[in-house]
Amino acid sequence: MKAVIQRVSKASVTIEGKKVASIHSGLLILLGIVNDDTQEDIEWLSKKIANLRIFNDENNVMNKSLIDINGDAIIVSQFTLHASTKKGNRPSYILAAKPDVAIPLYEKFIADFENITQRKVLTGQFGADMKVELLNDGPVTIIIDTKDKK
Repeated sequence: MKAVIQRVSKASVTIEGKKVASIHSGLLILLGIVNDDTQEDIEWLSKKIANLRIFNDENNVMNKSLIDINGDAIIVSQFTLHASTKKGNRPSYILAAKPDVAIPLYEKFIADFENITQRKVLTGQFGADMKVELLNDGPVTIIIDTKDKK
């Protein structure tokens, strides 16, 4: 499981001209899933992201988490995070999990993240053509891969 976490001042997701999610201060999380991802990956990653201290404290030091600031989050499925570009110029997405595997894991991740943060999480729509807008705050962008927990 791979995530791109962006600290945002605002973010939104639009599908077919309709805004389906919109937040202010918080996180935009792009989530990519592979076939061998497990409940352990979900639990580790959701806890890690919810507790990342990437928001400024009163001394303007990144020392607060999403939970600490009572911030919002949008989680968007993003199979292209697992693109392989080793051969040629056309990315291969063979590593990305197919919908029958990815959708249940995506939904479990959302539920786990909501449980940890005790807040409703907004989402895009799995498999939809989405327009994602964000104002990256900082900018702060962090990539986490559960297969590389060093």
